[in-house]
Amino acid sequence: MESRRSRAKVDLAGILRKSWYRLRLSVRHPSRVPTWDAIVLTAASPEQAELYEWQLKRAKRLGRIASSTVTLVVPDPDGNRIGSGGATLNAIHALARHLEALGPQVDNVDTGNSESLVAHERSDSEVSFSPMLSFMAKRHILLLHAGGDSKRVPWANPMGKVFLPLPYLAADDPDGPVPLLFDHILAISCCARQAFKKEGGIFIMTGDVLPCFDASTMVLPEDTSCIITVPITLDVASNHGVIVASKTGIQNKTCYVSLVENLLQKPTMEVLVKNQAILDDGRTLLDTGIIAVRGQAWGELVRLACSSKPMIADLVKSKKEMSLYEDLVAAWVLAKHEWLRLRPLGEELINRLGKQKMYSYCAYDLLFLHFGTSCEVLDHLSGADSGLVGRRHLCSVPATTVSDIAASAIVISSKIAPGVSIGDDSIVYDSCISGGIQIGSQSIVVGVNVPGVNNGLRFILPDRHCLWEVPLVGCTGRVIVYCGLHDNPKDSVPRSGTFCGKPWDKVLHDLGIQESDLWSTTGTHEKCLWNAKIFPILSYFEMLSLAEWLMGLSDPKTKSLHPLWKSSQRVSLEELHRSIDFPLMCIGSSNHQADLASGIAKACINYGLLGRNLSQLCEEILQKDDSGVKICTDLLDLCSNLQGQDSKILPKSRAYQVQVDLLQACREEKMACELEHKVWAAVADETASAVRYGFREHVLESSNSTSASAYESSAFYCCVDQSFQHHDVRIELPVRVDFVGGWSDTPPWSLERAGCVLNMSIKLDGCAPVGTSITTTEQTGIEINDDDTMNKVYIEDPTSIAAPFNSDDSFRLVKSALLVTGVTHDKLILSMGLQIHTWTGVPRGTGLGTSSILAAAVVKGLLKITNRDDSNENVARLVLVLEQLMGTGGGWQDQIGGLYPGIKFTESFPGIPLKLQVISLMASPRLISDLQQRLLVVFTGQVRPARRVLEKVVTRYLRRDSLLISSIKRLAELARMGREALMNCDLDELGEIMLEAWRLHQELDPYCSNTFVDRLFELADPFCCGYKLVGAGGGGFALLLAKDGDSAQKLKNLLQKDPRLEEYGTEFEVKIYNWTLF
Repeated sequence: MESRRSRAKVDLAGILRKSWYRLRLSVRHPSRVPTWDAIVLTAASPEQAELYEWQLKRAKRLGRIASSTVTLVVPDPDGNRIGSGGATLNAIHALARHLEALGPQVDNVDTGNSESLVAHERSDSEVSFSPMLSFMAKRHILLLHAGGDSKRVPWANPMGKVFLPLPYLAADDPDGPVPLLFDHILAISCCARQAFKKEGGIFIMTGDVLPCFDASTMVLPEDTSCIITVPITLDVASNHGVIVASKTGIQNKTCYVSLVENLLQKPTMEVLVKNQAILDDGRTLLDTGIIAVRGQAWGELVRLACSSKPMIADLVKSKKEMSLYEDLVAAWVLAKHEWLRLRPLGEELINRLGKQKMYSYCAYDLLFLHFGTSCEVLDHLSGADSGLVGRRHLCSVPATTVSDIAASAIVISSKIAPGVSIGDDSIVYDSCISGGIQIGSQSIVVGVNVPGVNNGLRFILPDRHCLWEVPLVGCTGRVIVYCGLHDNPKDSVPRSGTFCGKPWDKVLHDLGIQESDLWSTTGTHEKCLWNAKIFPILSYFEMLSLAEWLMGLSDPKTKSLHPLWKSSQRVSLEELHRSIDFPLMCIGSSNHQADLASGIAKACINYGLLGRNLSQLCEEILQKDDSGVKICTDLLDLCSNLQGQDSKILPKSRAYQVQVDLLQACREEKMACELEHKVWAAVADETASAVRYGFREHVLESSNSTSASAYESSAFYCCVDQSFQHHDVRIELPVRVDFVGGWSDTPPWSLERAGCVLNMSIKLDGCAPVGTSITTTEQTGIEINDDDTMNKVYIEDPTSIAAPFNSDDSFRLVKSALLVTGVTHDKLILSMGLQIHTWTGVPRGTGLGTSSILAAAVVKGLLKITNRDDSNENVARLVLVLEQLMGTGGGWQDQIGGLYPGIKFTESFPGIPLKLQVISLMASPRLISDLQQRLLVVFTGQVRPARRVLEKVVTRYLRRDSLLISSIKRLAELARMGREALMNCDLDELGEIMLEAWRLHQELDPYCSNTFVDRLFELADPFCCGYKLVGAGGGGFALLLAKDGDSAQKLKNLLQKDPRLEEYGTEFEVKIYNWTLF
């Protein structure tokens, strides 16, 4: 095999963001993005399984796991270690038993609730082979091996190494919980799910590795097993498993798929050369620990697992282990069969699985992040990708004048008191640190809660040390535990074992401790830190004093500390591992997170401008035992004065939304629903005020009055004092297609932040499809005709038109236009009437801005017929208010797109009045020609009103949802980049921008697409450099930007005859429109 992996730096941020985007999409819209049918974790003991169950419930609550996904934790039988291979069979068997027990529910794989489950022993020896085997063979399972004891990362032992904090991308969601290694693994694995397609299978990962690669592009061979590999240097490979792959296979720019010929474990150079395992570039293939089994091979593995209870019992009885990566996988590799026959149960593995083969999927750009040691954890948080790390997240940190916290230190989910010092590249997690504590550089502090008593306490944690606390079963307090960053608890005393960075012989000599004080003289186990009974169980401050003494910071001659330590009850890391009070630890962590969230929320209300996501903070507060609702009620009481604040500083819409969120947290749904009306009324008021001071109030007051004279004095509606002349006005406008920037034009975003949109006005099939005609009549009153539906209404008294309008009023658009233009109360309407016709050549709700452009046409026609300011700028502003008056919301880009010709780059700037700057781009003949050749405007046949989408997006913005805010910021930035790409005639770059914009639109609302649109884009992808739905999405029109003119013609031909689109029914008929620039 020729290794072609790019030596360029892997885009870790890009990979993780794409993976998280797909994870969120799969949870929010699993019918579009399939998710795992079941997620199974292995655990070392039933007690550890209870902790993992709590973590899985957390993941479902936070939207990391879909509600339809079954979650299960499977401990090793009675805590007996059976190896990763035995644990794999045991987990599959346990899942089959569990799904069988669900009975009728098993058809949907949904337990009907969001509870995680722990597998327990049952009396039956194995599950029914029919129909459960057939059912299991069709399921998609994620299996995560997390049952180790974390000896090399001892501070993560209580929580489980897979659940250690990994604050990559934490800044993207500052009010959300700290991301865990498990969360990132879920994101990567979510992308891998699509590689299985409809063929059942299992995806096996390890809990101490984050394999960063774009798993959505993974190609898995059918009906076989496949191990994921990556080229790695020989020095690294010598400490891991190595795969020897065939020199022939299927290769592209990102991967290489070939048959596995051999497996090597921690090979020497001689072994690598002998087995021809070295690649052409001097590297070799690293076994990442990720295994995918599909189709027939998965069916055989299920059959073996469902009859594996005797095998598991044999392993337990013989106290032997079956390795997944040496034994079970070897059954699929012919060259390993001879070796495997000598292993426990090896003959049976060959007989049951040996007919299948294993392939290697080599991902050239996979970044292998191993969290096997404490040092590796810090390296991944402080290395080249440290810019990804959220260094202050959900924490309470004092001012720099009363503390000394290094800028590179990571403080997450912690409360730090004044007088604390934290050194460079240290991490403090899930802790409360009182004054007088000094934490050195490159140190780790987890779950430590130092009582805040003013007794002159001083405690120093030296550089490169770890400190954590553990609640034990039957112990009223928590035990303080510590070690050096580089200590390996498995290294024995004769083999250079250390404690707090010092050799054991020096520790014993300096402290006057005997080996018999730490280790039993009758035991057969090697003497090492893992089994050293060194940690005393005393009062908290006595343990702190002894910690400094044992770390060598106190005077070794201090007479009182040695006898205090020697007379105390002491435990080892091994004993701690077996005695952790997991329920108490979970409760303590939940309460700690809730207290932090409530403190942040209270400060936000009392001192800030409500810039935090209180809805998200309340979710954490409500996890507090019994008192979460009471805390939220107290926060609600603090909001009583919010409406009195200056609306220029704190918009009323935001203040109302905060109260709605707190009412919902307090379980006051009825009151929250009633207050929501004020939220939307406030948005409308703020929009109207941004157009002109007091405009909306003027409209509403006048619309509820029959006095025409009230309008005569209006400065805004000063009319020309002359009679109507009998004449006609006809307005015809194009539709618009938006390349990028949509949503940044929508209030309240555009009232508070800059907006940028890049769009284009086009004719469809040679005509401008949206229009109105307005004629003055001798008969008073107003007649409105909808030419599309052939409906009409006659309003004898125009002054009777009043907002708000019913949502089913089909004439509310024209009525709103009459209000915002002031025509209904103009004195001239008393002597003459109006006949108004409207039409649209395309359905509304198709994403072309039809409704807003029609509103612009009607407003422009009314202003023109009454001799008022019908400039495009004035019309655009009035339509913005009109949509708020209608209750549909909406921004300015649609009317801008219809009113101004050609390709436009438009920016809005907050202020009173709202400023719009429309820049018509000078499109060269070459650009126009290229666009017309390569850009396909396709109607998907589906219609979807944008109002409900808009409501959800606006609500998220008012809540200060950070993911939404960052997405819209990026859309505005992409609009600027798109402008430059167009002016450079770089349509390929524009295509890339369109693809990213489409991803961001789905981040804002996963329902902006559907399975048919996904299928359409999948079909078009080989021919296109970019595609997206126009407008809010959900159906309507799509833009397909082909790679070149030939690709555009091929795609057009394909769409017009491809039978694969017919499976969605004739109601989804695709139509390709001929378009021209307007």
